[in-house]
Amino acid sequence: MTGVLTNKTKLSIVVPVMNERDCITTFIKHLKTQWCQPQELIFVDGGSTDGTWEWLQKQNVTAYRSLQGRAVQMNAGAEQASGNLYYFIHVDSTLPYHFDQILLQASNAGASAGCFQLEFDSKHWLLQWAASGSRWNHLLCRGGDQSLFITKKRFEALQGFNDRYRVCEDLELIKRLYRQGAFTVLPQKIKTSSRRFHENGVARLLIHFGVLHLMHWWGVGPQSLSLYYRWAVR
Repeated sequence: MTGVLTNKTKLSIVVPVMNERDCITTFIKHLKTQWCQPQELIFVDGGSTDGTWEWLQKQNVTAYRSLQGRAVQMNAGAEQASGNLYYFIHVDSTLPYHFDQILLQASNAGASAGCFQLEFDSKHWLLQWAASGSRWNHLLCRGGDQSLFITKKRFEALQGFNDRYRVCEDLELIKRLYRQGAFTVLPQKIKTSSRRFHENGVARLLIHFGVLHLMHWWGVGPQSLSLYYRWAVR
């Protein structure tokens, strides 16, 4: 057994969910085939109305309920986590093989926060082009679909996610991480769903997400970001 799995670093996986009944079964099965060994897995439901919460209660998983909003939900999950390395991930993600070992190795090598590179489950050239930018270690190339790992110590020092943000909550925390100058982009890739892009129009949604990134970069507040998101994304 490798040292990375026998040291004192413990991984806690936090997954915010909201009306995910159609895909959560597949996600859990996928997660368990991709990790090297079982890890602490915490779901936080934000008030689902499609049976997600009721289904979770019948499974052999740890699940909590909180107010709606990914920032609120992920903070709630972190409060319940027993690990000293947190990993926040969306339920529509496809993880690299033995992702947990990759994260633990990165942490043991000194990485206190970071993410995977991104790819989409689509061959659309615009999406492939957009995802290729995730290899660059720059705030404008970050996004929640890339997932986020962070040590408990650093997460608590930054007081977690800012729950005033209904959108861009991940960017807001990552922006504070970049200000401290330590963020790691891992070479492995995490795959995310392209469904929302195809529903909204690939070019159209990429433009609107680009505008949101720039708005956040320029310091636009959480309320204005939410208003723009509700207007732009169907």
